[in-house]
Amino acid sequence: MKNRVKKAAKTAVKTAIKTAIIGAGWAGCAAAVEASRLGHHVTVFEASRTAGGRARRLGVTASHQTFALDNGQHILIGAYSETLKLMAELGVDSTQTLLRMPLTLQFPDGSGLRLPRLSAPLDALVGIVQARGWTLGDKLSLVKTAGLWQLRKFQCAPHQSVADLCRRVSPRIMATLIEPLCVSALNTPGERASGQVFLRVLKDSLFAREGGSNLLLPKADLNALLPDAALDWLAAHQGKVNLGCRVGSIRQLPSKAWELAGAGDESLGQFDAIILACPPSEAARLARSTALPCTAWLAKADSLRYEAIATVYAHAPGARLAQPMLALASSASHPAQFVFDRGQLGGPPGLLAFVVSASQQGSADITAQVVAQAAQQLGLHTLQVLQTVVEKRATFACTPGLLRPAAQICSGFLACGDYVDGPYPATLEGAVRSGLQVAGLL
Repeated sequence: MKNRVKKAAKTAVKTAIKTAIIGAGWAGCAAAVEASRLGHHVTVFEASRTAGGRARRLGVTASHQTFALDNGQHILIGAYSETLKLMAELGVDSTQTLLRMPLTLQFPDGSGLRLPRLSAPLDALVGIVQARGWTLGDKLSLVKTAGLWQLRKFQCAPHQSVADLCRRVSPRIMATLIEPLCVSALNTPGERASGQVFLRVLKDSLFAREGGSNLLLPKADLNALLPDAALDWLAAHQGKVNLGCRVGSIRQLPSKAWELAGAGDESLGQFDAIILACPPSEAARLARSTALPCTAWLAKADSLRYEAIATVYAHAPGARLAQPMLALASSASHPAQFVFDRGQLGGPPGLLAFVVSASQQGSADITAQVVAQAAQQLGLHTLQVLQTVVEKRATFACTPGLLRPAAQICSGFLACGDYVDGPYPATLEGAVRSGLQVAGLL
């Protein structure tokens, strides 16, 4: 943590303040570490007994065997600069916990895009030329459209959707590249996903830095990537962490201090500043409990709409996919867009994770459809479903022109999370950047 410690030493506050951080997801963990590093006295409150929020460890027992899973299959990319930096500073070795590979969106038959190990943007150009299953017309439509995005400096009108941006690409490119990229990055279908946010993601991943487009697939559970290390660091630096402690309400005292009350209205202490690092609905509930005039912030928080993500974990004895991650042909009856071979990512052989982004059906229907999809597209006819995890509010719907809540609610009362105003969609990088930023506002 040497680089950030030196920076923090230069910018450390003159007066340390007592700060309560409500939520120990990735944003809350980043905010807590950064605030502590800046010299503040940090206390974290987390309603769950496991840190990590929507990206946390999940253990499942089936057939007398325990599987180390997560509450949803996540990936990182090389452009997640702040997340990777924070992981390194907390002592997490990304070479051991993440499998780095060039951007690959290939299907079971080998068709699709796979970037070579070349510098950007040459890797993208060569990858497009070599892509299997695409005609020359398909490739030219993509190159011309991407060139137009570059000429326009990756800017578009606020009302434009991803589908609007891609009118000139062929249907095959739309189905096998744009839609998979869009739902994986924004968790919102292209016809209603923000074109501007999509362009920002493409710019930072494909064109901004070497290796930015690389896929980083977790080889450990999600807690091992950041939350556990963050809590250990806080414990070693006099931070306080209260797991399994739900904050019921907040009130501001005449002295301008903030008092937190638990679910049973018991006092949890008084603080100089509050950071809401919980989901937007919970943040709005707590903001309302203060009875302060923050109607503009609440209006934006309340206007957010959500997209679900379902992950179907299954075991297929002896199965090994051609790649650690494969794209799947997705439709209304075959909803999974991706399948991950967790046996190639440190898990037991044959452990698979099917991901359904922007899912709209119930758990039972999704499970049955994914089983049928695996049989048809992967030839897996003996699939044992271990568990289907459905996060109904996994992300906010990243729609064109969306106005997101600001980090500052009022003086001494702040919010962070992947939904807070920023250039990125609901991603781990967005959450970490938001947490780091809000700590600097204390």
